Amino acid sequence: MVKENEEEFKTEVSTFGRTNHRNLIQLLGFCNEGDHRMLVYEFMSKGSLASFLFDTTERPSWFQRMQIALETARGILYLHEECSTQIIHCDIKPQNVLLDESFTAKISDFGLAKLLKIGQSRTNTRIRGTKGYVAPEWFRNMPITIKVDVYSYGVLLLEIICCRRSFEANAENENQMVLTDWAYDCFHERKLDLLVKDDKEALADMKMVEKYVMLSLWCIQEDPLLRPSMKKILQMLEGSIDVPAPPDLPSLITTISL
Repeated sequence: MVKENEEEFKTEVSTFGRTNHRNLIQLLGFCNEGDHRMLVYEFMSKGSLASFLFDTTERPSWFQRMQIALETARGILYLHEECSTQIIHCDIKPQNVLLDESFTAKISDFGLAKLLKIGQSRTNTRIRGTKGYVAPEWFRNMPITIKVDVYSYGVLLLEIICCRRSFEANAENENQMVLTDWAYDCFHERKLDLLVKDDKEALADMKMVEKYVMLSLWCIQEDPLLRPSMKKILQMLEGSIDVPAPPDLPSLITTISL
């Protein structure tokens, strides 16, 4: 095994040894003997969130998708604030969210995770993650904080809302290719119904669609200081606090006639 893979394996085992949460996949055992490496996880019968959202002819239910968004946020919050050692996952994306037989969402794949020392809130490290979900500060030689996971979650949330990938080369027009840009345009132009076209459940719940889109736009702000914490995100998802209008956008409640 190359050195980088060896480090990822050790990170995975070390990280899972410190975690215990309903929305994190459970590590049942591992082998690290000579040249043999193996990780054994609980079986997730419904596969990945990516398959659930993108590989089916019938769009998953709106309620199920919102529940998955909520459960994923809870898992990330645990890593950021409730775990004994603060953990930055660094690779939040639909392929790394797995679903059990009850469609409960559990975050997986901690090979790229970064563990922070006690009292440490930021770190400097090489670029980690997947194109399309990587926060801008990775490319700007800026210190990395838990807000990189918030950015990735914002992209993921948009994918859950729209049931489409963050980048679609075969989109109807070039303005729709990059999901984050298209969502911003739709919100600004009061055309949020375009994001959930042909989704009857979501179209009947446009107030909630707007709430989640606004929250995702907060998460993907270029300035990490403007992004909310996962605790605030969870409070907004649960409805205990309101979602304010994102920066540079008018404060409004969109009314869409169906």
